[in-house]
Amino acid sequence: MEPSQTQKARPRVLIVLAIVAVAAVAIDQFTKFLVVSNLELGEVVPVVGDLIQFRFVKNSGAAFSIGNAYTWIFSILAAAVTVVIIWFARRIRSFAWAWVFGLLLGGTIGNLIDRLFREPGFGVGHVIDFLTIPLLPAIFNVADVCITGAMVLFLILTLRGVGLDGSRGAKPESDAVIDADASPVTGPESR
Repeated sequence: MEPSQTQKARPRVLIVLAIVAVAAVAIDQFTKFLVVSNLELGEVVPVVGDLIQFRFVKNSGAAFSIGNAYTWIFSILAAAVTVVIIWFARRIRSFAWAWVFGLLLGGTIGNLIDRLFREPGFGVGHVIDFLTIPLLPAIFNVADVCITGAMVLFLILTLRGVGLDGSRGAKPESDAVIDADASPVTGPESR
């Protein structure tokens, strides 16, 4: 990629990252608003039969309600992740990576807003969770879906060798089958 193309692509990539992050936060907070406004704590509402349900809970911990006594640590970590993503964003030149970091940023900010501004208080607020799939042992929200989606995209791009600039790396030598015991054949005299 020529330098002029890199410079032209960067603002558009950052705009995509910002739009994805803002959309993720907006959808997350809007769905949480709807849940808090329309459901009682603990209420279960079938959405797609028993396959997908809304179940309103307040989560003071991390995934699976782990670390309930350390909510403030999760707030600090989420704030740090947010700062790192924003700082790191200037290196991204790929639209696919912009989606990864936009989803991660939006999901992190969505849950951070809950931790900062929901009961019981600043920095120790409980995250609103409401999505449940009986096959999974967790109740989650749109922010969690964005973070998980970002991790899936991250793995796909990493396994495909796509760099932050959108280039594909050369295949590693381990992909080639090399027989260390075989000697190169250069002609009849090597037999």
